[in-house]
Amino acid sequence: MTDSPKSDGSEDELKPQEGALVPRILGFDVGDRRIGLAISDPLGYTAQPLFTLHRAGRRADLKSVARVLRKHGVTEAVVGNPLYMSGDQSPQAAKAQAFAEELRAEFGITVHLWDERLTTTQAHRHLDDAGHAAIGRKGIIDQVAAVLILQSFLEAKANERGRS
Repeated sequence: MTDSPKSDGSEDELKPQEGALVPRILGFDVGDRRIGLAISDPLGYTAQPLFTLHRAGRRADLKSVARVLRKHGVTEAVVGNPLYMSGDQSPQAAKAQAFAEELRAEFGITVHLWDERLTTTQAHRHLDDAGHAAIGRKGIIDQVAAVLILQSFLEAKANERGRS
């Protein structure tokens, strides 16, 4: 019989171990016609584009999200919150917040609202820099925005852990 290591209660035990798999996080860029989805890598460091969901009604949208949650073992979500530059709530922010609440109620997962001001503009710049033609971007711009939202969240979370 081997002795298991005992906990000393240090905060280092609460930090993810180097190379350890962490629960996946799903990022959402919510629009009226499309929802861009991105997912964290298995180590929780980077965000990758997943796909663009073309909205087909509340039930159908949630059914598609449920499949993604199950397939990837997602335990948390980050929903972009498109506030006005002044910080005031925009009409689209109210819709994003309602979507976040639906995710919480339907799936019982932790959902974070994340300030996404200028994310779509930034996504267009990334695509320009990559040489992607402006025509035909509708299919991927929402995914790129979702990646930017999720990556920003992951970096903030890592910085928070680094300060602890």
